[in-house]
Amino acid sequence: MNPLTDITQPELAQALQRALDSKTKPVGSLGRLETLAQRIGLILGTERPELRAPQMLVCAADHGLAARGVSAFPSDVTWQMVENFLAGGAAVSVLARQHGIGLNVVDCGVRHDFAAREGLFIRKVAPGTADALDGPAMSAAQCAQAIENGREVLRGLPGNALLLGEMGIGNTSSASMLLARLAGLDVADVTGAGTGLDAAAVQRKIGILREVLARHAEATAPLDALAAFGGFEIATLTGAVLQAAEERRVILVDGFIATAAVLVAAHLQPHVLQRCVFAHCSGERGHALMLAHLKAVPLLDLGLRLGEGSGAALAWPLLVSACALLREMASFESAGVSRQDEATPARH
Repeated sequence: MNPLTDITQPELAQALQRALDSKTKPVGSLGRLETLAQRIGLILGTERPELRAPQMLVCAADHGLAARGVSAFPSDVTWQMVENFLAGGAAVSVLARQHGIGLNVVDCGVRHDFAAREGLFIRKVAPGTADALDGPAMSAAQCAQAIENGREVLRGLPGNALLLGEMGIGNTSSASMLLARLAGLDVADVTGAGTGLDAAAVQRKIGILREVLARHAEATAPLDALAAFGGFEIATLTGAVLQAAEERRVILVDGFIATAAVLVAAHLQPHVLQRCVFAHCSGERGHALMLAHLKAVPLLDLGLRLGEGSGAALAWPLLVSACALLREMASFESAGVSRQDEATPARH
């Protein structure tokens, strides 16, 4: 794996800032949209960024640990929701359709055999991960295969923007353990209700996750932790993130699970974070701490905790608007508008 290049490019950053400051507005008056426009310009390497053919990648897989009762929903919901994505009835399906985002669903390891159809990639490593309390959720070879699958799928997709989505009953447990291990946090501080556990069930979940973390105390390196805790969908997203970063695509990150994939990728390749825009802060308990660990500032805070890529799809129009303003908004000079420092001094 070759190190990612640093994309800060001071000359381009200065040119982007000058372009923003020259627009017909008070300096800085578009707030964080200006920061967003500059980031996208740096990722794409141009003063006139234009987002093309955005692709949502929803990676789905089952988790062996789900049998321990760490989720309020049964594992069958994973494959049922994949069918819902493909039928166009899920939240992310509606939002992708509304905003013209390509929806791609990847079976990374669902315990179900899907009929082939457009928009579905079958990249099943195994029918669900193993129970992480009995041993590693994935072998090192399975983890590597899932990462390569993410790279391969991404290479075949058009466009210059990737939106991250996921589905997998039990995957908030994997994300919580990855955060606890890679950020050195107590698992009780980063574990929430997931799909809707009550307070007592959350405490049981924390107890199970503590046992799993102790069982894999030696899994401290990013890939070792990913293999130990799962899942196939997080590993596949990690590969897609690494590939997108190498290709200088804009990576729009959804919630807790998608950010866990970025967490692993960033521990492998720190410059991944330069290519990322974080869509929102999830209502899932650990997400704010994960974002803080990554020094990431999300665009939205709507209390979402659905996953699927729904938050990324909701944030997408902000990226489009930021680019349009940078490309199309008139400058003071082109519009013949006087700047503040050129105005006639006010009389007192």
